[in-house]
Amino acid sequence: MADPKALNLKTVLILGISGQDGYYLAKLLLKNGYKVIGTTRHLDSTSPALKSLDQKNLSIIYADIRDTEGILNLITLKKPDEVYNLTGVSSVAYSFEHGDEALEANAFSVIRLFESFSKMGLENIKFFQSSSSEMFGKTTITPQSETTPLNPVSPYGVSKALAHRAADRFRKNEGLFIASGILYNHESPLRPTTFVTRKITNGAARIKLGLSSELVLGNLDARRDWGFAGDYVEAMWKMLQIENADDFVVATGETHSVLDFVTTAFNLAGLSGQEDKYVKMDSHLLRPTEIHQLMGDPSKTSKVLDWHRSVDFESLVKEMVANDFELLCKENGLTKPDVPAFN
Repeated sequence: MADPKALNLKTVLILGISGQDGYYLAKLLLKNGYKVIGTTRHLDSTSPALKSLDQKNLSIIYADIRDTEGILNLITLKKPDEVYNLTGVSSVAYSFEHGDEALEANAFSVIRLFESFSKMGLENIKFFQSSSSEMFGKTTITPQSETTPLNPVSPYGVSKALAHRAADRFRKNEGLFIASGILYNHESPLRPTTFVTRKITNGAARIKLGLSSELVLGNLDARRDWGFAGDYVEAMWKMLQIENADDFVVATGETHSVLDFVTTAFNLAGLSGQEDKYVKMDSHLLRPTEIHQLMGDPSKTSKVLDWHRSVDFESLVKEMVANDFELLCKENGLTKPDVPAFN
């Protein structure tokens, strides 16, 4: 294959390409003429979605963010123009049981990379750091912006806050180009069912198809700012196209409760008004410390990056519900029902 540099193609390295963000980001970058290299810790589970992309300019290799030397060797060999860090522990619930792993993968490994970039003089590489709204924790400020104080209450939030502060320090003191995207909850049909949003849409479809008789959830009152992952990766890319790296909140500026998500999904699945019949609460699914509400202020991101979401809340839920019906009908040999999700 021809050298991408000779063809004037930018080379990008996506650390953690196997998740939903990795797919949507790779799709966007390939469309924009990049040579994309993605890393994963599970080569044998590359998603059908990734396999559907243009393989000519996409390569997926094994790498672990905790292996600093291995990542640096990869960067030295491939010489990427841009690096997107999407890897690490992504589940807040999981982090409560695996706090050490969350800190190592989400914070300490990232800080070691920043230190190495500085020592090796890699200021020319543009780096995107995936920060999280969970860093704000039990904040009393709504909506949250780039300057809202951090007050994380979960191991996941703490790990993200540490890496976020480190990114700011190395950007300001060492001259590294590190843009931090403070990402609020962003979803898609590619979310695993371990995430509450996909658990809800999959559960609603299963109930409608007679494959399940209940949907078991935890806190129905928690409120989050939910957007579409495909929109959010566009913001990530735009952060690395400007002259000066900075922090940017990526959010919709709206908040909905878990119950709102359930109600919307049930309506779209043809189960309107039947939440009380099928939804059960399990106290074991409650987190040790819960954040009641998070809502971001994306005004800076909209102004500086000219970024705006294209998918609203109901359209997002509709796409997820419709996709789950498609998958479940195909898997179980069922006829696709006539429900609002398809209208």
